[in-house]
Amino acid sequence: MQVANRVILNTGALYGRMLITVFISLYATRLVLNLLGAADYGLFNLISGVIAMLSFLNIAMTISTQRYMSFHLGTKDQHKLKLVFNSSVLLHFILGLALVLLFEVAGSYLFDHVLNFPASRTTAAKLIFQFMVVSAFFTIISVPYDATLIAQENMVMVAILGIVEALGKLLIAVMLQYTAYDKLIVYGGLTALLTVLLLLFKQVYCAMKYEESRIRIRSYFDRHLLKEMFAYAGWNMFGAGSVVARNQGLALLLNVFFGTIVNAAYGIANQVNAQLSYFSVTMLRALNPQIIKSEGSGDRTRMLRLAMIASKFSFYLLSFFAIPMMIEMPFVLQCWLKQVPAYTVMMCRLIIIATLINQLSAGIQVAVQSVGKIKRYQVVVSTMVLLNLPIAWLLLKAGYPVGAVLVSAIGIEVVSGIYRMIAAKNITGLSPAVFTRQVIVKAVIPVFLSVVLAGVPQLLMPEGFIRLGVTTLTGMLSMGLWIRLIGLTPDETAKMEQLFNRIFSKLQARLVVLKAN
Repeated sequence: MQVANRVILNTGALYGRMLITVFISLYATRLVLNLLGAADYGLFNLISGVIAMLSFLNIAMTISTQRYMSFHLGTKDQHKLKLVFNSSVLLHFILGLALVLLFEVAGSYLFDHVLNFPASRTTAAKLIFQFMVVSAFFTIISVPYDATLIAQENMVMVAILGIVEALGKLLIAVMLQYTAYDKLIVYGGLTALLTVLLLLFKQVYCAMKYEESRIRIRSYFDRHLLKEMFAYAGWNMFGAGSVVARNQGLALLLNVFFGTIVNAAYGIANQVNAQLSYFSVTMLRALNPQIIKSEGSGDRTRMLRLAMIASKFSFYLLSFFAIPMMIEMPFVLQCWLKQVPAYTVMMCRLIIIATLINQLSAGIQVAVQSVGKIKRYQVVVSTMVLLNLPIAWLLLKAGYPVGAVLVSAIGIEVVSGIYRMIAAKNITGLSPAVFTRQVIVKAVIPVFLSVVLAGVPQLLMPEGFIRLGVTTLTGMLSMGLWIRLIGLTPDETAKMEQLFNRIFSKLQARLVVLKAN
């Protein structure tokens, strides 16, 4: 299969999954919130931040293993692939055990000195924490299999697993309505069980389909490679850990200053942000293996070109859906949730803005990963991310409102993005001037103009489904128009036209066959 066709198929499969899982996840969240109540839902989000953390941690470690597997798929070295997989299995088993130990030690301190929740929920909170530790371990050791599927560009199976996971969570939410036991404990236990079942399926499937993913640690053990991968994964974990510390640290600070109701708002805001981010993350997941394989085959020029495309189009895709959502956030949340916790609208908007800024440099992050020189890069970026915590503490201690914490996070994202451009020049040779001209300028201007146009219905129409529809249609159409007029380079315009012509020709050919039959 040609590279372009493979990327299209993979992107289509992942978008199909996204369209299904977004609606399932949003509905499941509504059921869980209504069944648990705002206080218990906030408590679950506070403690199950371990799982939210691991979504970032898991992505970081998956990228580490995928980088080596995609790189050696580019070099076409089958023996090296087996060494990479088996070293990765051993590495993540060790990391999983270390993480469990860390959580158990940290958990006793958090429950005794930090967390703020009703005393009557102490037993439930501690059980939820143990369920999340179990999920943490199995999430970590599933990384080699996730990396294999992505490196092999088997996005169809990735999509199927995503849909199964979403359906599993919906089933759990439905089951809560019929249990007489503590709903919070049941929810945590079944969520942990789902993680274990998904891992077992991945192990069996990958072992049957990909020869290199069969566990033979004694036959394929390379001490030097294990050490190299450990160092690489370690720096990636350090970078992911800083994101985890920021997200959960902010949750803890908000909990200490405001209580679990604000944690419910923070959890919902992160849920909305995660669902919207699927649009851009999906495209990146389909394109990332090609970026890394290009570096593995020695084609640095193609790698950088793909990295810039990834940055710009991931920003476009997130903006395409985020703009109408941000404008109509109060109405959307009211329709989605029967009860909207205080601060939720404001938190949703600010977190989405921070994510949009981060997406502008998403391709740079993959380019740096593909080259492999990440030590200094991760130290500097992670330090910037961790600055969110002392700044947030100072702001809250000084009496500033909740929103000030997220506004400061947006400012730090801007500074981090500037540093990523500078680091990319030193590591990959990507010119900051070229990146600014071809990515940032061409991405930000169309989005800004679309925001202006999509905001017009707010001035002319009353709140309701009609205005929501008009705002969404105006935002999407104006975004598409401005991207076509301003956002694309001549080369990108030509390639997009070729792509659409190819798709249109195939559809026409299939219609002719159908009519003939």
